Amino acid sequence: MDLKEISDMVGDLANDTGIPKNIRRALTEAKVRLDSQEEETVKISAAIYIIEGITEDINMPAHARTQIWAVIGALESYNETK
Repeated sequence: MDLKEISDMVGDLANDTGIPKNIRRALTEAKVRLDSQEEETVKISAAIYIIEGITEDINMPAHARTQIWAVIGALESYNETK
């Protein structure tokens, strides 16, 4: 999986209206970082940090939590291969 596909996954979650606004806002911020022109390791680390900050939100729907952990895993795997 490449960084563009991971960014698209984050974007899909950010556009899911079944997810609370504060979580979607954080996902949008993470997507902006992933799409930025920063060094790859920096933007991936920043995105992981942002996304991990919302993983324990009590209002997170179960399906979103599963997808968010999948995104974090994909980002970590991608970062390790670089």
